[in-house]
Amino acid sequence: MDLKELLRPEVMIMDLKATTKETVIDEMVAKYYEQGVINDTKIFKADILKREAETSTGIGDGIAMPHARDKAVQRATVLFAKSEAGVEYAALDNQPVHLFFMIAAPDGADSLHLQALAALSALLINPQLVAALKKAQTPAEVQDLFTKAQAEKEAKEKADQEKKAAAAQAPKESKKGFIVAVSACPNGIAHTYMAEAKLQEEAERLGVDIRVETNGSEGVKNKLTAAEIARADGVILTADKKVDMPRFDGKPLLNRPVIDGINKASELIEKVEAGEAPIYHADPSEMGAGAVDTDEGKSLWNRVYADLMNGISHMLPFVVGGGILMAISFLLENMVGAKSTTFLFLNSIGNNAFTFLIPILAAYIAVSMADLPALMPGFVAGYMASQATASFIHSDSPAGFIGGLFGGFIAGYVMILLKKAFVKVPKSLEGMKPMLLYPVFGLLIVGAIMFFAIDPIFAVVNKFITNVLSTMGTGNAVLLGAVLAGMMAIDMGGPFNKAAYAFAIGIFTSNNHDGSLMAAVMAGGMIPPLAIALATTIWKHKFTNDERQAGLSNYVLGAAFITEGAIPFAAGDPLHVIISSVIGAAIGGGLTQLWHVNVPAPHGGIFVAALSNHPLMFLLSVITGAVIAGVIYGIWKPTPEKAAA
Repeated sequence: MDLKELLRPEVMIMDLKATTKETVIDEMVAKYYEQGVINDTKIFKADILKREAETSTGIGDGIAMPHARDKAVQRATVLFAKSEAGVEYAALDNQPVHLFFMIAAPDGADSLHLQALAALSALLINPQLVAALKKAQTPAEVQDLFTKAQAEKEAKEKADQEKKAAAAQAPKESKKGFIVAVSACPNGIAHTYMAEAKLQEEAERLGVDIRVETNGSEGVKNKLTAAEIARADGVILTADKKVDMPRFDGKPLLNRPVIDGINKASELIEKVEAGEAPIYHADPSEMGAGAVDTDEGKSLWNRVYADLMNGISHMLPFVVGGGILMAISFLLENMVGAKSTTFLFLNSIGNNAFTFLIPILAAYIAVSMADLPALMPGFVAGYMASQATASFIHSDSPAGFIGGLFGGFIAGYVMILLKKAFVKVPKSLEGMKPMLLYPVFGLLIVGAIMFFAIDPIFAVVNKFITNVLSTMGTGNAVLLGAVLAGMMAIDMGGPFNKAAYAFAIGIFTSNNHDGSLMAAVMAGGMIPPLAIALATTIWKHKFTNDERQAGLSNYVLGAAFITEGAIPFAAGDPLHVIISSVIGAAIGGGLTQLWHVNVPAPHGGIFVAALSNHPLMFLLSVITGAVIAGVIYGIWKPTPEKAAA
């Protein structure tokens, strides 16, 4: 594919007007929209900012390559833009950026387009091309420069292949150094191939042979063979995503972010050849780069956030599938009865799905940290967090999703420590580690921590809250309604939530079905998911595509009094979600008592609103609280770029 088809003149900006990173991105995104390259500026910009939040695409030497691959892109395009004055872009060398290449790839881009994008990216390591581009005045000049650079690169590659073929036939008189490398980044349409090209260029300059495997948008290319790995002096891994690691067991290995493959290629090669790379030891069960320190160069929060998102993404289908079916069951309950097969079937399978929420969350947090050996201990930790009986202190309430979060991270760290503890196990016993040592010791240690520490803490909290509520009585109804509703939104199934619901149920069953406090807790449980749904609808640019889809389902879940729809959002951003939800829920719960609303049903949300003595006031209480919480959350939640800062 001709690079001119990607670098189209009408999309180029030869004199950028913007002077800041955010306005530069806005100007380029607007150009794409104006030329019909994208059909949704908010979606595309959100994905651009999401990539920037991972690592700045200002790669140094005055170049930035913001890129995204999503459904808003109509055709693969590269926007070239130039700023004479330069823009402070938080580049990795802290220097102003003069040349911008905004890459847009469609979700379903074919291999031809992806290969062309990779080829263009690889050309940008050529300093002569970069210098010439800085002087270019017209789009035609830019196209010509890339055409000539591509022709020169292809000619050089052909000559190199002929040279290698001739060398293979000739008798070997001296042994050159040989290194294998892997280059990978999350999107795989720019940095992956720039690192590959730079490593190859520097290896040739230093007189070292190199084979680079790429793990990009087309999947794995140039896959390393076992023979190549065996004869290599060492391994260079420049990756920001997980790759297959066990094959490098026993080899000297340098593990760096992909950007180091571009900016520090020479240094990495020299370190391997000088014998300065540490020996990598892998476990047979390891499946990804997470088993070794692949997070080098990333902040602690970025590592925690990535592990958290892995748990949340696996939990979401259970929330949406189970929640929607439960909502349908409540809708049908008034029509077919609580004992009908239809209601019992839908309600039970929805509840069955919900029993896996916290175990799945904890399990896949642990897997993200320590790979498959951590799956079982993480799952059990999550299950224990969801069971009130999994504690040596008696409790009527489980630890809930907050306990599950602790359990997932504990399981991950325990497995990492076990891997280090068993690293010197004799080779003849390697097979025992994934089949016996990790499961037994992992379960024993994680289970003990949950049973004797984490769950008991929440049991004590539950008892304390129950005692406080029992001393409050029902005299100040508005204050009590606000407190109970706010507690429903704090931990969404944990001790605060359960204590509030149990207190309201106690009043309901002992006072001839007095549903006044049931109205408060029901409003408090409905408001968090409704607030999140509202925020994801109005402030779309602050959420990922998956979050926006989950937000839509929260309209249904919130309406049906299924608070768990908010858990994935609360787990990923507890500060903003929980505080805004508590404020809105407390207001909504207080309003139900101010307006003397009574809901004589323990569950159902809007589907039992008709049973209330003041159905419209009940709905108004819920809507008021949801709008307040949604607005607070939507305004307060940082954009992806600011969140990573």
